[in-house]
Amino acid sequence: MRMNRWTKWTALLLGLLVLSLITAVFSLTVGEMPIRLGDLPTIMREDSIEYRVLRYIRLPRMILALSVGGSLSLAGCLLQGVFRNPLVEPYTMGLSGGASLGVAICIVFGVSSLQYIWLPLSGFIGSLAVMGVIYSLSLRRRSVEVQRMLLIGVMISFVTSSAVLFIEAIAHPEDLQKIILWSMGSLTQSDAGMVIGMAVLSLLLLLISCLFATPMNAMRLGLRGAGHLGLDTRRTVRWLFVISSLATGCSIAVAGVIGFVGLVIPHVVRITIGNDYRVVIPASFLLGGLFLLLCDLVARTIIAPNELPIGVITGIVGGLLFIILLTRPRSRKPLL
Repeated sequence: MRMNRWTKWTALLLGLLVLSLITAVFSLTVGEMPIRLGDLPTIMREDSIEYRVLRYIRLPRMILALSVGGSLSLAGCLLQGVFRNPLVEPYTMGLSGGASLGVAICIVFGVSSLQYIWLPLSGFIGSLAVMGVIYSLSLRRRSVEVQRMLLIGVMISFVTSSAVLFIEAIAHPEDLQKIILWSMGSLTQSDAGMVIGMAVLSLLLLLISCLFATPMNAMRLGLRGAGHLGLDTRRTVRWLFVISSLATGCSIAVAGVIGFVGLVIPHVVRITIGNDYRVVIPASFLLGGLFLLLCDLVARTIIAPNELPIGVITGIVGGLLFIILLTRPRSRKPLL
């Protein structure tokens, strides 16, 4: 029976990986300049307009979609696992608002040198500061109250959103345009250092998160129940908060505000395969990257040659998908 379960999990993860690779290669051929799939090997060996489009536009965009989508989904998966609530995600917890404020301040102060370091760092500091405030307030009663933390996170989101609006009101026109375009979400990042750094960081966070799969399975009993099993819940929760903050802050710093990925994708995974985080964590990462990649394809083809902000597509598709999931008849067991 156990081998059968591991076989299904392995087949699922391999299927998601293969589907992501196929979609990634297909995304390289779609755009204002169509490229035949069979011409890709030839184009990559010669200096031409098609090569520059692939090398400097479509390839970085594809890598960002996979890494940012996977990171946001990973953050949502970890947060929902800690609080045992499907409505918890980086946006509702205020992490996105904190990262947005940090990046907006960084833009206004005109940090241009070593941008691939300062923007992710400012996003991480902002999201980590918000999570630190929420965590500190929750420890006043020496327990984590989900509804209380959600309310605090929502209020902090309002506060940080107002602070970002204040910064936009006093910012120079050039900075204001950067903040507005960034707040709508975009995968058109041209800095190779930021693209490579985001890809490496997302894979590193995935590996670290997989080490917490067993403790997160224990926390399905609640923090008190996990503590009775010998788990240091406070230390585990703090580490999961740091991972979630880093994933959210860097994703927002590189690609702007992209919602619903961290909310919908982990929910879909749990409905499909159950609640065992040994498979939920990697499956959420792979499906999150695939989802954002598909949304990016829609964003740049639905009104071609113009392009929609990626945040618009994720909001519409993710919101409709979540409504469908909530209104579907409940089944007693997952599909796999």
